[in-house]
Amino acid sequence: MGMYKYVRAAWKRPKENSLYRERLIAWRQEPVTIRINRPTRIDRARSLGYKAKQGYIVVRQRVKRGKRQHPKSLKGGRRPKTSSLVKILDKSYQQISEERAARKYVNCEVLNSYPVAEDGNHFWFEVILVDRTNPHILADDKINWISLEKNRVFRGKTSAGRKSRGLRHKGKGAEKLRPSKSAAYRRKANKR
Repeated sequence: MGMYKYVRAAWKRPKENSLYRERLIAWRQEPVTIRINRPTRIDRARSLGYKAKQGYIVVRQRVKRGKRQHPKSLKGGRRPKTSSLVKILDKSYQQISEERAARKYVNCEVLNSYPVAEDGNHFWFEVILVDRTNPHILADDKINWISLEKNRVFRGKTSAGRKSRGLRHKGKGAEKLRPSKSAAYRRKANKR
């Protein structure tokens, strides 16, 4: 068996590993978004397109568990209308973590992400980012398509974004998902 097969098997039950608790203790003290030298799950990162070369960046992103809400607006004094929380619908924690990493590294595009840990308060995801202006990326025919993309994570183009848009389904029963749910709704409204 190859090395990655053993690594993948070890990550099937991560809590049995003695390093897991030590990592969580250390990660709780770190900033919310932190750049790391190499992926924690090398097998998963490689399968999602990561390469150990210039232009690839791996970021560990922490997301607070809960009702996935926008924070309170502090504008307009104590008016109740502006102080309510707005729930973020149809977005996974993974997609939210990708968006937050993309906002921090504005010159990079999100390639993909994967979960690494969770506890009662937080989820941790590692986000693979690609510098779209790096000469090594532009010279590589397998990845230079990303230099033409802009804000792909905010348009739901990553794997987590496509899942929340319902694009994992094809064929019969998925007619109202493409190109988007809102487009299908508008198409239906225009037929009336």
